[in-house]
Amino acid sequence: MALLELNELTKNFGGLTALNKVSFGVDEGSITGLIGPNGSGKTTLINVVSGFYKPTSGRIIFGGHDITGSMMHDIARSGICRGFQLTNVFREFSVLDNVRAAFYLHTGVGFWGAAFHSGGVAAKEKEVTRKAMEIIDFLQLSEVKDDLAMNLPHGSERLLGLAMTLATGAKMLMLDEPATGMNLTECALMMDKIKEIRNRGKTVLVIEHNMRFISGLCDRIVALDFGQKICEGVPAEVLRDPKVCEAYLGLETASA
Repeated sequence: MALLELNELTKNFGGLTALNKVSFGVDEGSITGLIGPNGSGKTTLINVVSGFYKPTSGRIIFGGHDITGSMMHDIARSGICRGFQLTNVFREFSVLDNVRAAFYLHTGVGFWGAAFHSGGVAAKEKEVTRKAMEIIDFLQLSEVKDDLAMNLPHGSERLLGLAMTLATGAKMLMLDEPATGMNLTECALMMDKIKEIRNRGKTVLVIEHNMRFISGLCDRIVALDFGQKICEGVPAEVLRDPKVCEAYLGLETASA
């Protein structure tokens, strides 16, 4: 059953059509990949789904509700979270405080009020800290929990972004190139953790250029080119599709 349904989603910027009647679904409890060359419309699609851009036409259905054109905070409240990037974190805060801050977005307690122990928030702050540490332990960030975000190595930065996304409690996570810049060991850890997140009941939509990573991660893949969907299916089918090979992979790469 589709948790997210996109029906002929279109986004124009003046005379440029960034998305052209894109339709596909993301099944609940699945990991769906979104691939395509630079400029194919991947990030625009995530921006439209998250409410950063309003679609020119088409519909977005999430959990059976039409969220087309809704405000970003309403879409987030409905259960969709776009993954945190390094630009979204508090660089002078510790790993723990960054994850706690993401929790406060959804607990109804202001971060600064909790930080200064305003009346009535101490008990909730303790519970948030406990839950934040559960996520930090799960993503193997315990050894750097007190380190400032600005001092983290690249792999830990990426995991921190994932930790903050998890802390929002969203039903569906939209991850934009989570494995970029990671070495093979870090990629393997990220892949394992995303799969485990899915196994714990989350739904994931992920953009990624690393084809080895995305083919080993995803249940299904959607390929875009010039703002249009050119292919959709299981990884083996999509990565061998002639249109995908021509647009993005290169014939030699796809058959390797």
